[in-house]
Formats: sequence, C-alpha cells, structure tokens
Amino acid sequence: MIDKTIQLDSEIGPIKIMNLVEIAKNKAPIEMFYHWEKERPTSVYLRQPIDNVWHDYTWADVSYRVRRLTAALYEMGLQRGDKVSILSKNCAEWLITDLALQLGGFVSVPMYFDLTPETMTYVLEHSEAKALFVGKLDKPVWDRLKPAVPSNIKQIAFSYHGDDGDFKRDDFEYKLMDMVEANEPFTESPVPDDEDIWTMVYTSGTTGYPKGAVHCYRAPRFVGERSIKAFGLTEQERALSFLPLAHVAERLLVATASVYCSGQVNFVQSLNTFQRDLCEVQPTLFFSVPRLWKKFQGGILEKMPQEKLDVMLRIPILRKIVAKKLRGKLGLAEARMVISGAAPIAPALLEWYKKVGVEILEGYGMTENFAYGCIGRPDANKMGTVGLPMEGCGFKISEEGEILFKSPTLMKEYYKAPDKTAEALTEDGYYRTGDLGEVDAQGFVKISGRSKEIFKTEKGEYVAPAPIEGKVSSFKDFEQICLGGIGLAQPILVATLTEQGQTKPQSELTAAIAAHITNLNKELLNHEKIGGVVIAAEDWLPDTGMVTPTLKIKRNKVEERYADMMLKITQSKDAVLWEKSA
Repeated sequence: MIDKTIQLDSEIGPIKIMNLVEIAKNKAPIEMFYHWEKERPTSVYLRQPIDNVWHDYTWADVSYRVRRLTAALYEMGLQRGDKVSILSKNCAEWLITDLALQLGGFVSVPMYFDLTPETMTYVLEHSEAKALFVGKLDKPVWDRLKPAVPSNIKQIAFSYHGDDGDFKRDDFEYKLMDMVEANEPFTESPVPDDEDIWTMVYTSGTTGYPKGAVHCYRAPRFVGERSIKAFGLTEQERALSFLPLAHVAERLLVATASVYCSGQVNFVQSLNTFQRDLCEVQPTLFFSVPRLWKKFQGGILEKMPQEKLDVMLRIPILRKIVAKKLRGKLGLAEARMVISGAAPIAPALLEWYKKVGVEILEGYGMTENFAYGCIGRPDANKMGTVGLPMEGCGFKISEEGEILFKSPTLMKEYYKAPDKTAEALTEDGYYRTGDLGEVDAQGFVKISGRSKEIFKTEKGEYVAPAPIEGKVSSFKDFEQICLGGIGLAQPILVATLTEQGQTKPQSELTAAIAAHITNLNKELLNHEKIGGVVIAAEDWLPDTGMVTPTLKIKRNKVEERYADMMLKITQSKDAVLWEKSA
C-alpha cells in the first residue's frame, strides 16, 4: 500500500499571512528559495510517488540538488543567459531543475510533451536552446520526439520514475543525479534584475507555429506577494500538480505560488493512479480544466445515477452527508480553493458541482500576461463570470468590447517576432487578448466570446459560438463541443461523447440530442439556431491536433476535419449525423 503520511508540521510554527506578504515583497522566486532553504530546511516541499511509494523532498533536499545542478551546468559549459529547455511530465525534478536554472541565470524554455516532432524542432531551434532536460515520459512519446532534437543540443536525463508512465534513460550521456553528485554546490546567491529574462513560454499554438512569450523577473516579483494576499496562502497549502508545467496557469498557480508561501507540491504517479493520488493528498488548492471536471462528474454519475442523486440531495438530513462523501471521493474534502481555467466551463456544470458542495472558481489569463488576469475568490465569486480582476493587472475593456491587460506581468515581447509583438500590443502598451468581455455593476468580468471566433453564416449574419456552446453543454452526454458554420445556412455543432454517453444505444442518444437541440433553439435567434449535430467517433486529444495541450479546442482544425459532415447534415433531414469509427 502507498504510504499515506503527509507532513504538514513546520519547525518555525505557522506564519501569519501578513508576515508572509512582507517576506515575499519584491522578491523573485529564487530569492524565496534562498529564504526557505535557511528558514525551513526540514519542512517537506515536494512529494513524488514512484512505484506506489511517496518520496519526500525537504527544502534542504531541494537545496542540495539545486545548488549542485547549477554548478554542473556551468561545468558543462553553459553560460548565464543561455536557453535551456525542459521536456517532461510534472515531477519533483521539473521544479528542482527550474530553480537551478534560475540560480544559474539561465532562461528556461518549458515544452509540452505532446508536441509534434516538427514543432519541437522549431521551438528548440527558434529559442536557441543549448540543452534539453528529458524527464518523465511515456516511451512512445520519446521515440516519436527523439529524432526531432537537433544534434548540437546537450540532452540531460531526469531520474527514472518507475514503470508506470516513464521510460529508462540509460543511454543518455548526462544524467541529473550523476551531475548533482559529481559537483560541489554553487555557493553564490545572485539576485536577478527585474528586466533579466526569467523564462520563455511558447504559446500552445491554436494556429501555426507557437510564439515565444518572453517573461522577465518583474512578472513573478509582482505576482508573489499579491497572490498571497488575494488567496490567503500559507505554508500549510497542499497542491497536486498534474496539468502541464509548460503552461503558465500551472506554473503560476502551483509552481510559483508554492515557492512564495512554502506550500507543499505533490505529483501524480500516472494517469492510472490519478484519482488515488488526488484522494491521498486531499489538496487545499486544486486547479483543473473543464474537460476534467466533466470527467469527474461522469465518474460520480456512473456510480450514482442523477435521478438517485437528486432525490438524496433534496432530503435535508442526507444532503450534507452525501455532499461530504462525494467531496471525499473526489479528493476535495479539504480543498478551500477549487479553480477551473484554460477554457470556458459550462454554467450547468458549475451548478451541478455547487449542489454537491464544491464551489468552482473560474480563472482567466493568458500566456502573454502570465495568467495574471481575473479570478473568483471564495469570498467574492459570481457564477458565470471569471471573477474580479487581480490587483494591478491593468484590466480594461476597449471601445470595441475587447479585454485588454497591462501590468509588470506582461511579456517583454514575442521572441524574434517584432511584427507579431506590435500586433499584440496597443500604442499605449496594453495586450490585446482577442476576447470580448463585459463588467457588471459589482465589477465581475464575463467573457462573451472571441472576436476572431465570431463567424458569418451563408445568410450574412454573425454568430458568436461561446454563449451558445455554454447552453449546449448542459447536455450531460456531451464531452467536447464546437460550434461552427462559416458560409453554411445555419450553425452546426460538432461534439464528442462522455464515457457514459458512449455506452448508450445510438438510437436513444440520437433522440435525446435532437430533443435537447429543439428546446435550445427556442431560446436562440433565427440565424443562431443549430441546424444539426455531428457526433465525432473519437475524443479530441492533443495528439489528434484538435485541441491544445490544455485541451482548448482548435476551432479551425475541428471545422477543417468535419467540414464535409457539417455540409452533409445541412443538406439532409437528419438532426444528428454520426461519424463512423476508423
């Protein structure tokens, strides 16, 4: 059995939030590392499960590895300012490597592990990476990407994380722990300037090659103390890190926040153990994306049908008991902040979770402003909005209704792309998000769609897909949805099914989908009415090219793939058209 012990004790006792704010004030993440390695050396910072055993890393353990790895990178010939990429699933050595790169003055270039080989070569060459850390990966992933690594890039292997979701890297010339053990610690503690480059985060690339957003140390310095105040962070926080650390949301909400408050970061062993690991950790902070919230819901409904759940929740004496049990089964019994981001989440799904005692807070940000935008708070949340703007994020809405941001967290530029940088920024330095938004009387922000996603039908009428998709998603058997129809008579919906939906008879599901769309169309304007539904034969995973690594739908790719079926259903009398399995 896996060891269930989770250390929460602190050798210096609880730190009051305002004291923590003062400690973090104007400090870069690496300066917080200097503080914790001295003040909390025996406190557990990282926890990594390998072969069903938790491995704990105290701040002293992390310091041992970080300082020796930094010395090893200098010994290898790397110099301050050199770009170093990280390709790995989330694990303790990811954060250890990230801190070592900061200590050495190197620039981290995190990479998604589900990139295409072509895109991986592009990012490595475009960023001018001198080295690549290759970490926890499924072997087929590395077999696919290995040929894409330019021969001049030094490859450094993370430690082996067991058979469950990793591969052995015995043939690598450089290995992280060998480098650590072969070197004395780097003894200096340099402080970076605000305009020194911290990291280059490449966009997930919904269209074309990704762009490299250059972030300086002024970004985390600005975020650190403000996050502590906004979310009431303490050293007692526990997070479960599983969304890609190459994405700014996970990097901000988990990696960066944890080093500012000395909260604990736990990792998952694999997808197979995800639910077990989540229940073992019982995080106080939990961040996920809409598709996973949908999957969690499906897992509950598989064991307890909606009708039975509704009956139990209507009985006052049972409601609290059932809700508490469900939160425990989800692994969220002790979560005080539960966040959804990266894509819009359906209001119906938020309502469902609220009924079982889980209030999901929506967050909104982007790569270019390091995810520092708007978010709901436990004491200031409004369903259907992305919460209130964070302190100093420079939020405003243009005359055209577009959301703009300007703050120290804003990227310096797109690397080697002055034309694209100029396109992204207004004359007075605000970032153009491309999102349309509204602000209500209480200051809560609502996203009404993407300006670039609005399309025109055959009738010459414009359709904004996001609000309609929000209504459609109340159908519980839909997993992913995309509304399109450029040049068609009416908008057409393309959808994938949940695991539960896939088990239902096709005729039964067809009738239910048709009825749902008929009822929905009564609420829509004539040019918005959905003309038919295409049911995809398989899920849209990142390797299909239909979604980004954070599961955000690439509309242009979906419409391109299903164009023939979308046209066909407009010409038929069928309400639902099923794609045949390959």
